[in-house]
Amino acid sequence: MPASIPVVVHGASGRMGQQLLRMLAHSPGLQLAAALVRSESAVCGACVDPLRPDGLRYTSALTAAVAGGVMVDFSSAAAFDAALALARERGLGFVSGTTGLDARQRQALQQASGEIAVLWSANFSIGIAVLTRLVREAARTLQGWDCEIIEAHHGRKLDAPSGTALALGRAVAAARGQDFDTVAAIARSGSQAPRQAGQIGFAALRAGDIVGEHEVWLATAGERLELVHRASDRSLFARGALTAARWLAARPAGCYDFGAVVADPGA
Repeated sequence: MPASIPVVVHGASGRMGQQLLRMLAHSPGLQLAAALVRSESAVCGACVDPLRPDGLRYTSALTAAVAGGVMVDFSSAAAFDAALALARERGLGFVSGTTGLDARQRQALQQASGEIAVLWSANFSIGIAVLTRLVREAARTLQGWDCEIIEAHHGRKLDAPSGTALALGRAVAAARGQDFDTVAAIARSGSQAPRQAGQIGFAALRAGDIVGEHEVWLATAGERLELVHRASDRSLFARGALTAARWLAARPAGCYDFGAVVADPGA
């Protein structure tokens, strides 16, 4: 592994992209190799660091000089395919936190793992990784209890429920041996039948500048267990993604999980 790992940030003009760029400037062992944005982006061609006019510029294309290293993608479902294809073409490890992916795109990740190391996570918070582990154990133990998942984010978030909420729901379903798509109740409104046994319900809230909050309720007659995670600083997600990038750079082709990074970051 090289002394300094080249990192390509895809979706560099977004909220998470900007956090990644700021954090990369102070991340030992990592070096920004490119900051990719859409060709029509207002910042395309501008300096990444305004104080260094001779430094890297935002670009919509990856130069031939960039080879090896890791791409960190926080873009959109619409831009995801091109990012993954570019990572495969250049042999870059691929760390992605882009949510709203469909079944075809998740399958494309699996296929790409035959050629490059890939790691997708709905959330790069260490706390969420631990929460997922706790949720899995609680759901396995409390088999007959109702499960509801509540999430809240800022008003500009596009997908609902959040990718993290869906990932938590999938963890519950897997722990109980259920087919997630069969038991998930993504939205409820109007007159409907009573709650079905085994159902996993979701509620999404959008308001203000909420960074991210997730609650998993497991309830039965007379008692309720609540497992809660609240994020108040977006930089924690960038820190987790860069930790994953550093970890992934030393791995062969394959499909990896952020839980493995959290469990043994130095492995």
